[in-house]
Amino acid sequence: MPSGGSSLFSGFRVLGLYSNHVPHALRYHKKHREFYLVTAVGKCFHTYNVNRLGIVSVSNSLSDDISCVAADRMLVFAAAGRLICAFARNKEVVMRYHGHRQEVRLLLPLGDQLISADSAGDVIVWDVQGGDVYLRLQFDPVTFALSAMMHPSTYLNKVLLGSSQGALQLWNIKTSKLLFTFPGWSAGVTVLQQSPAVDVVGVGTATGRIIIHNIRLDETLMSFTQDWGPISSLAFRTDGPPILASGSPQGHIAFWDLERRQLVTQQRHAHSTAVAAATFLHGEPLLVTNGADNAIKVWIFDLEGGGARLLRSRQGHSAPPTTIHHHGNDGKNILSAGQDGTLQSFSTVHERFNKNLGHGSINKKKEQKKKKGLSYEELRLPAVTAFSSAAARQSDWDGIVACHRGRLATTTWNYQRCTMGAHHLQPPVTGRDAIATVVDITSCGNFAVIGSSCGRVDVYNLQSGLHRGCYGNDVKAHSGAVRGVATDTLNQLTLTAGSDWLLKFWRFKTRKQEEQLKLNAAPATMMLHRDSGMLALALDDFTLLVVDIETRRVVRKFAGHHGNINDMTFSPDGRWLVTVAMDCTIRTWDLPSGCLVDCFLVAMAPVGVSLSPTGDFLATAHVDSLGVYLWTNKSLCGPVGLRPLPADYQPAVETLPGVTVDESEQEVTSEEVDDTYESADQLGAELVTLSLLPESRWKSLLHLDTIKRRNKPVAPPVAPAAAPFFLPTLPGLTPQFASPTATDQEAQVRLLEPLDRPLQLLKDCGPSALSVELTCLTSEGGGANSLLLAFIQMIDSMLTSGRDFDLAHAYLALFLKVSQSERSRATVFYCENLSSVSCLPTVLLQFPSGSM
Repeated sequence: MPSGGSSLFSGFRVLGLYSNHVPHALRYHKKHREFYLVTAVGKCFHTYNVNRLGIVSVSNSLSDDISCVAADRMLVFAAAGRLICAFARNKEVVMRYHGHRQEVRLLLPLGDQLISADSAGDVIVWDVQGGDVYLRLQFDPVTFALSAMMHPSTYLNKVLLGSSQGALQLWNIKTSKLLFTFPGWSAGVTVLQQSPAVDVVGVGTATGRIIIHNIRLDETLMSFTQDWGPISSLAFRTDGPPILASGSPQGHIAFWDLERRQLVTQQRHAHSTAVAAATFLHGEPLLVTNGADNAIKVWIFDLEGGGARLLRSRQGHSAPPTTIHHHGNDGKNILSAGQDGTLQSFSTVHERFNKNLGHGSINKKKEQKKKKGLSYEELRLPAVTAFSSAAARQSDWDGIVACHRGRLATTTWNYQRCTMGAHHLQPPVTGRDAIATVVDITSCGNFAVIGSSCGRVDVYNLQSGLHRGCYGNDVKAHSGAVRGVATDTLNQLTLTAGSDWLLKFWRFKTRKQEEQLKLNAAPATMMLHRDSGMLALALDDFTLLVVDIETRRVVRKFAGHHGNINDMTFSPDGRWLVTVAMDCTIRTWDLPSGCLVDCFLVAMAPVGVSLSPTGDFLATAHVDSLGVYLWTNKSLCGPVGLRPLPADYQPAVETLPGVTVDESEQEVTSEEVDDTYESADQLGAELVTLSLLPESRWKSLLHLDTIKRRNKPVAPPVAPAAAPFFLPTLPGLTPQFASPTATDQEAQVRLLEPLDRPLQLLKDCGPSALSVELTCLTSEGGGANSLLLAFIQMIDSMLTSGRDFDLAHAYLALFLKVSQSERSRATVFYCENLSSVSCLPTVLLQFPSGSM
């Protein structure tokens, strides 16, 4: 059978991807008066507005991962491997620059030129518009390994280059001349940054030293030393206070006072990894940072003593997530536990609803002893290996219980407060080296059932955190490690599976064993669908078993995976079972028919899967990927033909979904404004176009007499005693001031205007004014036959062009009504002069018989 993609799921978007180790680029949009941030994420880059950190654009993907980005007023430049691309509108590639023989590491836009440097010491100056090579410089990496590049302010056609050996060189890129060589400070240069003062440059070194140097006089003004290793970024504040910010590989940021030449304050653990870049917004007390921990942060300086606080951020997992589950019954929030030790919640609606529950700590008392010698790392708990959540009582007490790597005690978390809970659940008596392996919270949200590697299964009360008992006569439910626990909807049964190849059924309240099933292999994981009573077991031999907990028999057995089954999930109705395995496949099994109905491959092995309670999205987590990927369920949008797949079916690879743009945050550039599509006045000759005026302006034209009689006032209106001063206005529904009296020449020109002008005047009139205007066309109103003919010609033009079709019929009907004495003559004019005679019977049918 030929291979094919998924017939059930299609890629939608990815959650939780914001930044990587590539330093960001900052742009300022003059028209919007707003700063935009550009960060690289794999093979594409994202553009955010700094004001709200909302994503406004996602670029098209390149062939390789982006190594560096830069931006000027109009374009964004991104290097991937040996290729450099220029992007317009933050998305489309408009120019490609070929010429480097090694990976490009540095980019510097400079007016109409772009300067790039690769790892082999090749420096190329490009013409941005034409893509031609303007200048090529070659440096020997042994003597001058290029590591930093900067354009000194007011230095025309000059560029300052820094090396890993410590020396600096000032070049004129127009004349291709070396102007000056700075010997350096016996340390490799990592960062070059222009200061607000002309001729003054900040130099960051690999030894942690910061030098403020005057390149015009070749004089060092001051220097600082950072104790956290090499300088990863430098930024000068420009809104008043002379502050210099320096980033470190440990994620700390130091702030230096350039007047007092001392350290003002420091921001420890601003990022959990190295600070890739830090940039002060021009003229504002805001600092933008990004790092390899998949975080973008904006800091504001409004604290006493010059300190900064976090104003807004976008942050995902800094290490790949391992376990994901939907939280709540609406399917809008996904809880994710990652290898970085954090527990986070991602919203499928909008990024502003994301929550970071933080990193677990040992306990509150030891946190208070942090200042007495305990380090930050010693207080942190290991990564979460398994967790369970319930929304039933989350407003009353903690609704999340998590197991940690290598620890027996489990932790509780509060979803609403976004913090770790107060309880550490640990059994009273345990053996050595025992760890908690699995956990499940009852449907009522009152109890947590926890299994451990020593075979214990314990029950805890979540409100008090007290131990309420354990399963098994000898304090052990299984002779091996517990691989799965589950409770039914009514808290009647507890099901446990262990490495001893046994599935056991327990009475929840009495904790007595009722029955057990011998399995064909040791179970790897277990999942219960409470509504249908179906229990799925993934075994170590790559097979799947489905057990009915009512009859306690194996009702389905599936085989087909060629690797360890990592996770599985049921559809809301219990009809499908979706499994993911290390063979990089995502398979959907139909339980009523017992067949495989959908299967597709992904590039990275999935480790977690969860189908939303509403059935609209399938969420997956993958090896070596920081995001949570969403797949749409096609069966909710239309009929999907699901047929059993044969045993030799070869699945096709589905591309992992990317990031989508929020239309409310989308940036509109000046180029996009010029290219905005304008709809035509008339789409086609065979179509008609309505006037878009409200129905009150034309639908009541034939019933004006009835409306006037109904709205006639009982008493005559009384004039005001003294009318206030006012400017003369024109009659009509749209308020307009009266213009000066037109001259005879202007009046003559107005008569020569086409029919669109009188039509526009009629559109501005209300129903009563329109009736008066049409009455004046008849002989009783002082009109003439030429006016009648001109009006009929205007109606003919409207009907022929198909524009304002509703008004043409309404105006013609009112005209025939007000000119009843001249009805026959008007009809003759209509038939003799109009080409659209097919519309006349439609209008005449609106009048009762005999009225003509």
